[in-house]
Amino acid sequence: MKSLFLSVFLLAGISVFAQKDIKFNKTTHQFGKIKKGVPATFVFTYTNESAKPVVIEFANAECGCTKPVYNQAPTVKGKTSTIKVTYNAESVGVFKKRVDVKFAHSNQPYILTIEGEVVETKK
Repeated sequence: MKSLFLSVFLLAGISVFAQKDIKFNKTTHQFGKIKKGVPATFVFTYTNESAKPVVIEFANAECGCTKPVYNQAPTVKGKTSTIKVTYNAESVGVFKKRVDVKFAHSNQPYILTIEGEVVETKK
């Protein structure tokens, strides 16, 4: 039982440690109210704080209404890079969309979130 507990504790510690080498300035963005049919974009910025270059393996949005765009070149130690996330704003109502960003060296994805409310345009 002790060895099982120790194994779980060590794995959890490794997972937490692995997530500290990439620092996002922010992981959630609130657009507020946006007009229907007018895409809204936010650029998330991250810094590589690891000893080695990092590469984004993939950035997947939870639906087709959200599109992440990122540079596929490695980000070297101490440098910053960005992930641009655009929401198409085609449906009226409140939205909260998630983008999972997986770096090649990391076991767990980083989660970016955009949210807001799409309103009808006044005629």
